[in-house]
Amino acid sequence: MASETATAQDLERELEQEHRLVEEAQQGNLDAMRPILERYAAPLYSTVILPRLGDAVSAEEVLRDTLATAVEKIRRFTWQGKSIYPWLRQIAINKVYDVHRQSKRSRRLADAMVHEVAVESDPASHADAQLIADQERRAHRDRIDQTMARLADRYRTAIELRLVQELPREDCAQRLGVTIGTFDVLLFRAVRAFRKHFAGEA
Repeated sequence: MASETATAQDLERELEQEHRLVEEAQQGNLDAMRPILERYAAPLYSTVILPRLGDAVSAEEVLRDTLATAVEKIRRFTWQGKSIYPWLRQIAINKVYDVHRQSKRSRRLADAMVHEVAVESDPASHADAQLIADQERRAHRDRIDQTMARLADRYRTAIELRLVQELPREDCAQRLGVTIGTFDVLLFRAVRAFRKHFAGEA
């Protein structure tokens, strides 16, 4: 019974200390977050992030992003008499979901490139597109976003509408305020520009 009481008292002291550190961080002393993050980094990594990603490198990146976001948004946290851990856990889960969404988006865009870029009169064009897809699947998840960011706005929009959102050509043309024929030309040029920039980063 005595040991159970001691344990309860220890937990209460830890919670009070955590509350104090959170208050200090919210008042501007962000160094106060360090003991909290050091305490919860391991459980976040091993029980929340890694099992959901299955890749140590990605899990470490998500952990770093989680801790950085926690420091950045600590003023938004509301103490409710409980540990800050559930809040940190939710941030980590959101980051994991972002990785999965980004990975899915990248795969869809790469696969779409294989089908949309190929020009029957130019067999090498299909080979280039296949190479893009193969390279992308092995690359960092930010690779396509970095390439897309280098494109002109209309090119980027054309690719997003047609290859990512998979909208009909008619809808894509309407949103860009052009004819279907003009959109087809625009998309071809956009994909060609994407291929050129992507290959340049390889």
